[in-house]
Amino acid sequence: MEKTHAVSLRNRKNGLEMPDSGQAFLARLAVEKGCSKATVSAYAGDLGQFEEYLRARDLSIAEPRALKRDHVRGFVADLHRKRIQKSSMARKLSCLRSFFKYLARQNLIAQNPTAGVRNPRQEKRHPNFLNVDQSLALMEAEVPRDPEGLRDMALAELLYGSGLRISEALGLGVDDVDTSSGVVRVMGKGAKERLAPLSDAGKERLDAYLAERGAFQPDFKEDALFLGRRGARLQRRQANRILVKLAQSANLPERVHPHMLRHSFATHLLEAGADLRSVQKLLGHSRLSTTQRYTHLGMSKIAQMYDQAHPMAKKKK
Repeated sequence: MEKTHAVSLRNRKNGLEMPDSGQAFLARLAVEKGCSKATVSAYAGDLGQFEEYLRARDLSIAEPRALKRDHVRGFVADLHRKRIQKSSMARKLSCLRSFFKYLARQNLIAQNPTAGVRNPRQEKRHPNFLNVDQSLALMEAEVPRDPEGLRDMALAELLYGSGLRISEALGLGVDDVDTSSGVVRVMGKGAKERLAPLSDAGKERLDAYLAERGAFQPDFKEDALFLGRRGARLQRRQANRILVKLAQSANLPERVHPHMLRHSFATHLLEAGADLRSVQKLLGHSRLSTTQRYTHLGMSKIAQMYDQAHPMAKKKK
């Protein structure tokens, strides 16, 4: 297994060692499937939580033939009791399905204990987003014209102007950005590569930041686009703090997180008349249904226009 994923093989909460079958499964995700470090780490946590549940009942994934559907259902019921979010429960079940499918292909189990176990019914939650005025205020927040300020604005512009996931933006290398042609090469989920367009402001801010990137004194081997104070790749927590600070500078009332800018990017495109397929490609969604989460936002705008313009709406009022 690659060294970068070795940290994922221990349940961080209680220090349980992952059985060999679990380690082999995670190694396959990292090496053969090309899953990101974040994905492997999340699956390791989910599998470790299931292992913890089993050990409390004198069971283990190390002996998978002893596991039955009732054990998986019992695990789901335990998650319900702990008030785990349904989206997290669905991800944990997805992890277990993938794990037991792997064991079946290895002829380590005769029956898949996840068969017939349904995902919990998901709440219909709509993504949080900024309106256009709030987004522009954030993009024009007053920051020092020093290397850190230039970096922060370039990062924010990529998240809102190009709709990148925070993991995609932080995973960029210097060579992935071509401001002259106005595109950035992005490695998305499932190791799928795509080209994302840069806005004019994005090109300007990236050029300004790249001219000062050397001030972070990176090691000559460090090719990360966005750097922290010590010259290493910027981390997610640091990026979150950057967005909070920018929101405060722009006097925005609510807490702004990186994914909110991606949501805003998609929402504003649809409200401006972009078709769903185009937005799907820009976001790097593999399924159109994922992009359709944003269509209700466009409908709210249409409903507002109806209330303002339609004569029957006025009579109703």
